[in-house]
Amino acid sequence: MPKDNEVLIRVQASTVTAGDCELRSLKLSPLIRWPMRIYAGLIRPKRVRILGQEFAGTVESTGKQVTRYRPGDEVFGLAGFGAGGYAEYICLPETPGEMDGAYTSMPEDVSFQEAAAISVGGLESFHYLTEARIRPGQHVLIIGAGGSIGTIGVQLAKRWGAVVTAVDRADKLEMLKSLGADHVVDYQQEDATKYSARFDVVLDIVGRTPIGKGIRMLKDTGIYLMANPRFGKLLRGRLLTQGSARRLISGKVESSAKRLDQLKTLVSAGEVQIVIDRTYPLAQTADAHRYVEEGNKQGNVVILIQEDTEGEEDHESDRSDSLRISRQV
Repeated sequence: MPKDNEVLIRVQASTVTAGDCELRSLKLSPLIRWPMRIYAGLIRPKRVRILGQEFAGTVESTGKQVTRYRPGDEVFGLAGFGAGGYAEYICLPETPGEMDGAYTSMPEDVSFQEAAAISVGGLESFHYLTEARIRPGQHVLIIGAGGSIGTIGVQLAKRWGAVVTAVDRADKLEMLKSLGADHVVDYQQEDATKYSARFDVVLDIVGRTPIGKGIRMLKDTGIYLMANPRFGKLLRGRLLTQGSARRLISGKVESSAKRLDQLKTLVSAGEVQIVIDRTYPLAQTADAHRYVEEGNKQGNVVILIQEDTEGEEDHESDRSDSLRISRQV
């Protein structure tokens, strides 16, 4: 039951992100793993009992103090630090605090599946590329471009006039070209760090590139965006850029309804397409996690929470320009 300031949402769809897999397995650096273990529960999960960072669904009811939302409204966003996207229902404050996630009304003519896959990739890529202040004609390299963050990042960088080079596995390169990437690199065949060309901006999503090589890929005034920082790499990167015009940017990503509304506008206008690789029913969420952990997903993997999703077919028919690359499992 929602409290006076809360909204009860019937969740229609969620996703499996790398962050969900890391939270479940705690395969993190020790500096993050042990504080997270203490917070979540030393022996078994206590505070985070339901995974699922992202969600899209329908407002079921509202508390008496809520004024922005009404029953029947379609919303999407982040479930917050306590997660909960893999539940059939979730209660969130009308105005979430910093740890409570963020959500807003869904874009027009977008399915629940697509809406559920906007927030993590959209917020991360929008934040970092905005921090870089990309200008037309600049050369942008995106490492790990084929996932949730990178597929939106490629489109944003192109929208802002950049020449985009996308790095990922061979089986993702055609999809990245279709999103607008000017150049694509199969990291299993080529080492982008050895290119003679230098970049104005490098967005490192995967975090496996040696930081010294990464910094050397930059032009003299280039910016290195570290979306998946490790403490040691972050410290070394700061040292390597100290005393030069090069910059390293990493840090907290803004999660707000305002930023989600900006993304919603781009999606509604067809300027950003949501890439969905596979769709799983809720009962096969474990299989979805296994697939994501293999590292092969293209864009997003979606979980259908409600198997009888009303209006989903209508939404799908309205959204003819969305990019779907594979199948429902």
